[in-house]
Amino acid sequence: MERSWVVPLTELIQQNRQIVLLSGPRQVGKTTLARQLLRVFESDNNYLNWDDVNHRELILKGPDEIIQYLGLDRLFREKPLLVFDELHKYSQWKNFLKGFFDRYENEFHFLVTGSARLDLYRKGGDSLMGRYFHYRLHPLSIRELRGPLDSDQLLQPPLSFDQQAEQQLLQIGGFPEPFIQANTRFYNRWQKLRQEQLLQEDIRDATHIQEIQQLQLLVMLLTKQAGKETKYSTLARSIRVSVDTIRRWLDVLESFYFCYRIRPWHTNIATALRKEPRTYLWDWSLIEDEGQRAENFVASHLLKAVHWWNDLGHGNFQLHYLRTKDGKEVDFMVSRDSDPWFLVEVKRSQQATLNPNLAWFQEKTGATHAFQVYLQGEVVEADCFSVKRPIKVSASTLLGQLV
Repeated sequence: MERSWVVPLTELIQQNRQIVLLSGPRQVGKTTLARQLLRVFESDNNYLNWDDVNHRELILKGPDEIIQYLGLDRLFREKPLLVFDELHKYSQWKNFLKGFFDRYENEFHFLVTGSARLDLYRKGGDSLMGRYFHYRLHPLSIRELRGPLDSDQLLQPPLSFDQQAEQQLLQIGGFPEPFIQANTRFYNRWQKLRQEQLLQEDIRDATHIQEIQQLQLLVMLLTKQAGKETKYSTLARSIRVSVDTIRRWLDVLESFYFCYRIRPWHTNIATALRKEPRTYLWDWSLIEDEGQRAENFVASHLLKAVHWWNDLGHGNFQLHYLRTKDGKEVDFMVSRDSDPWFLVEVKRSQQATLNPNLAWFQEKTGATHAFQVYLQGEVVEADCFSVKRPIKVSASTLLGQLV
């Protein structure tokens, strides 16, 4: 399956001199995407993985040895692409990359991938400021399953979609391998191994956190409470650690793409909540409660769109939620260049009454659109962003116009 980033990243690599830093969750498809890009640039062999002992030894020898080993010490008609996978695990990766790039930026394109946020590793070394652009790879989504995307447009044209594929995406999640396999037993084994590797290898080795069992308990609590306000003091009491430790561990889990936090919007709303974020999971399939899973499913699609628009330079987009002290709330709001753009309320059924808070918050914030999204509804091949009053719309219709 060719990922949605292949075409835009090809164009961005060709048009810009900067290193491409590509990050995302473990097993989201970064290596597959990198190899697809290598084929586009006819540079199939130019791949080095820090986790490979032989590749690691070569990287430690420096750029000249790498160029000789890969046969790059000759003239090329087009600039080859050179890929470094999981390079951030090398303590001196920034110095290495800066030196390599400064010396050979006119001869090679550079792509660096990592399963943790590449800005997590800021310990020492010269800054890469001005030398890179950062892009984030998300799990599969409703729109990505429909085919190629137009990266020049904010919104995609409405297209029909297989409801069975939507249900599969909701239940199994958007990580490519289990989604393509569509086998429950395979998914169970894959999920167990992925969680063990994330906690026992990636996080422990990178952060030196020793209380892995307590961190596992935090992961379990976050899975059960997905989409609810995150009360640091309550989590701290449950796990028997300090509030500062909970904050630090949440930062780590966010950095490794296990979860993400959405903060409340309060501009022009005097009684709005201001502090407590809501925490969602990158892998919504972990959530047992169907209502929470549906909400997280929509949240992840919205976050993917926000990241896509920001990474491609369309503007400054942010994802928030809305809630007042007297209990009025709407699940999500997307802002564009600091102005409210559209509201989203998630319901499982089309028969659910239109939430009156959509109209109330639309008036207070000035948001252009307000949608009440319901799951498992047929696609209406019409532009839902042409309507400015609060309306009901199926998840396939709205999310199919995003990314």
